[in-house]
Amino acid sequence: MSRIGRLPITVPSGVEVTIEGRDVQVQGPKGTLSRTISDPITISRNDEGQLLVERPNDERESRSLHGLTRTLVNNMVIGVTDGYAKTLEIVGVGYRVIQKSPQQVEFALGFSHPVVVDAPDGITFEVESPQRLHIRGIDKQVVGEVAANIRKLRKPEPYKGKGVRYRGEHVRRKAGKAGK
Repeated sequence: MSRIGRLPITVPSGVEVTIEGRDVQVQGPKGTLSRTISDPITISRNDEGQLLVERPNDERESRSLHGLTRTLVNNMVIGVTDGYAKTLEIVGVGYRVIQKSPQQVEFALGFSHPVVVDAPDGITFEVESPQRLHIRGIDKQVVGEVAANIRKLRKPEPYKGKGVRYRGEHVRRKAGKAGK
């Protein structure tokens, strides 16, 4: 049995979970998320109000989807209560971020032009300093995807470490050219 899949999902007060066939909708103080569950997996509610994710058999596909489905639904519950955030750091001389609005930021990353990034629905940007940007939202996947796309604009390079990186990310440095 899957160690992660068999754990019950506790639903905090203020969060409402609606299960209609294969569709699961989670409503909370921060918003609403919905997801369609893959075919062999079922979700039910027990006596204590917790959600149980179950699989019908021990086939390979069922086993692989069991823990995944439980984690996705748990992430939805966490997202509508607390939300998710990723922090990016901009390292380099002249590299900075400027907030145009909560939905738009502008980067100076050493290109000949500024790079403007618009936030998708449900995502907000918060600029703490010209070198630090917070990305917040309720959907963990979308927050991570937006952060990865921004990091992709100028990845940290190994010689000076300049670029956009996640907070706490360690960039392996290389030695430059060896002189005589």
